[in-house]
Amino acid sequence: MSIEVFIKRDLGAFKLNIAFQSHSRRIGILGASGCGKSLTLKSIAGIEKPDEGRILIQGREVFNSSRRLNVKPQLRNVGYLFQNYALFPTMTVEQNIAAGLTGKKMQKVQRVGEMIERFRLNGLEKRLPSELSGGQQQRVALARILAYEPEVLLLDEPFSALDAYLKDRMQREFMDLLRSYPGIVILVSHNRDEVYRMSEELIVLDAGKIAGQGSTKQIFAAPGNVTAARLTGCKNITEVCRTDAGIYSEEWKMELPVFVDSESGIQAIGIRAHQFSMNKTGVDDPIVFPVLEPVVTEDLFEYNVSFKTSTEASGRVDWKVSKDTWKYGRDALPGRLYLNAADVLLLKKD
Repeated sequence: MSIEVFIKRDLGAFKLNIAFQSHSRRIGILGASGCGKSLTLKSIAGIEKPDEGRILIQGREVFNSSRRLNVKPQLRNVGYLFQNYALFPTMTVEQNIAAGLTGKKMQKVQRVGEMIERFRLNGLEKRLPSELSGGQQQRVALARILAYEPEVLLLDEPFSALDAYLKDRMQREFMDLLRSYPGIVILVSHNRDEVYRMSEELIVLDAGKIAGQGSTKQIFAAPGNVTAARLTGCKNITEVCRTDAGIYSEEWKMELPVFVDSESGIQAIGIRAHQFSMNKTGVDDPIVFPVLEPVVTEDLFEYNVSFKTSTEASGRVDWKVSKDTWKYGRDALPGRLYLNAADVLLLKKD
């Protein structure tokens, strides 16, 4: 099982230039709006034509600019789930599912019945899309795509329009429905939690270029560069220079006992806001952060504390702590926080 994408597209102000190959079954593409995520999916599906490059699905070439090969979308065996599901509004549930099927009538009827059962759509067969909930519409759209057994399923921000409660419930249901799907799933999203939950391999996309690729958990643990760190949710990023005692942040006016090789190319560090501890018990190699001039923002389940490490510092550090962990509220702020030196992300600048 494999996919290879080497494509370029020049749209004037925006240029897409990406190259990746993967043997993973679940791939996430993470990036901010306008970075080229949807354009990449549409190029794989055949909806958009790259200016140059090649695309291979399971070793089969579907696009090659040098050979003038551009396989039609309907012949690529790729399923594309749009953000709005793109159901036919005047067709019933069973008609929508049957829309992409070929073959004899009885075979189509049997296949539709199988998908109705698999996606728990019993009793909804005669309803129109307007008579369905958002979750039901999504299941119908997915059933329609998987009915013809595509080799690759492309998901374009499928949860972006949902509120937090519905999004969480539908993501769990979605993963359950896809558990038995043997093909490749590529999910594009600007939401780091979605790609972390749903992908085993992650591609970080920034301004039309790949800023990082690897195991999803490894990218989050060690993003490697400033862009990937920021897109994976790192709140505290600062430039550093090497010193005899480790590294120094001019922005925080703070020296950290973290040693980097002069040839490593490390020019910045990142610290995830939840990594700080209020005491050094259990912290193997603690770095002490003074908490000065704190500003507290209270959310439903956590406190967000912005603080300086020095009164002369130009930048602030963010700390996130759950209310279960810190039960004392905003009037009992600790005077210092502790960080395990191993949790400092060493980053190259873009």
